[in-house]
Amino acid sequence: MVSKVKLDISIAEYPHTEKIISGEIQIEGVEPNFISVKPQIGAYRRMVRNHEFDVCEIAPTTYIIARAYGAPFVGLPIFLMRQFNHSALLVRPDAGIKVPKDLEGHKVGVRAYSVTTGVWLRAALIEDFGLDSSKVTWVVDDEEHVLELDLPPNVIHTQNGRTLSDMMADGELIAAFAGNAGVGRTGAPTGGRWQVVETDYPPLFPSAASVEQEYFQRTGIYPIHGMIVVKDAVLAEHPWVARSLFDAFTKAKVLWLEDFRSGTSSSKLNEKYRKLSKIVGPDPLPYGLADNMPSIEALARAADNQKMTPRRLKFSELFVDPERV
Repeated sequence: MVSKVKLDISIAEYPHTEKIISGEIQIEGVEPNFISVKPQIGAYRRMVRNHEFDVCEIAPTTYIIARAYGAPFVGLPIFLMRQFNHSALLVRPDAGIKVPKDLEGHKVGVRAYSVTTGVWLRAALIEDFGLDSSKVTWVVDDEEHVLELDLPPNVIHTQNGRTLSDMMADGELIAAFAGNAGVGRTGAPTGGRWQVVETDYPPLFPSAASVEQEYFQRTGIYPIHGMIVVKDAVLAEHPWVARSLFDAFTKAKVLWLEDFRSGTSSSKLNEKYRKLSKIVGPDPLPYGLADNMPSIEALARAADNQKMTPRRLKFSELFVDPERV
């Protein structure tokens, strides 16, 4: 009997991954050692800085930047988290920000310049609304996952312990991304507004859902927010591991979709994906390269346009096609 390949794996537990983590669905030929990191963002940094895991879920922008700087791991088209981002940017109601171009000449807060939500939305503001991102001062209060990243000159760090929430409240920022570094953490979106440190800030796009639907129908882009990478060394010695991982994650997702479509689960995550299904179709978590090429190419383009990579990476540099291994 051939022994299984032992792999250290770090992924978050979702309804569509829990059966893999529990062992109910096995990864053929693999003996997994699941390493829980909570929140999973901690694993992103451990993977890009120390290459700590054989298989890891990380943010896609973090991955693209790391790969551009020579990271010894490659992506599989297994996308564990998706969402649109047009509702994420909050503006001060007294700042006179009516359209994206109004952001130019002002300071806007985001946890880190390379945080995926910010990258996706900046791309839409640049490509669809004519924003000159270089004319915005992007204020960050956290370090980037990939330490090699050389930030553009219009990205600055907060000073003297100031938080983005403090700066937003004091009017030093005219806009900031929800859910980043304290902004938006005190509440959930309600009635088209976000609760931020006892003050309501409206989103830049009050009708974000309709904007997102039009965006998807026009571009085919469905933003990726979590993906699987595997070490090059693992695939060099065991190329079949790519297919084994893809098949296991696909099987787990199919079982999840059966419950999801039955409507029996009322989890917040399932409710989120039911709303997304109204835009993207019955499978809100499409895997594989064919269905995701517009999104992959758009994010690689965004990373290059926003000065995060030394050059634009081709999808063939970023992904292994497990269905052809």
